[in-house]
Amino acid sequence: MSLASILSADAIDSAIKDCQAPDSFCHRKFFQLCGLTKKSPQEVKTVFGILDNDGSGFVEEEELKFFLQRFSPGARVLSDKETKEFMCAADDDSDGRIGADEFQAMVLS
Repeated sequence: MSLASILSADAIDSAIKDCQAPDSFCHRKFFQLCGLTKKSPQEVKTVFGILDNDGSGFVEEEELKFFLQRFSPGARVLSDKETKEFMCAADDDSDGRIGADEFQAMVLS
């Protein structure tokens, strides 16, 4: 399954374009622009599964750096600062990784 089967290509493009400049990524704005905030909890968990590149059930910091590229292969890599801020915003239990429930709570809150 691909992200384009859940989110529109136009919405993904809009969200990617909004954060092209280094250190301009804001997860809340990105989730709104790509349409993820309007999806069902199950669809958000499906998106999480796509973002979990290694299939571990968690998104670790290394995977998070390439978050934008999972939506669009030509997108930039998140900076270390953006990656750490994103991780801190989602990692409710401070284990250094984002679980499906944490991701869903962050997107839909």
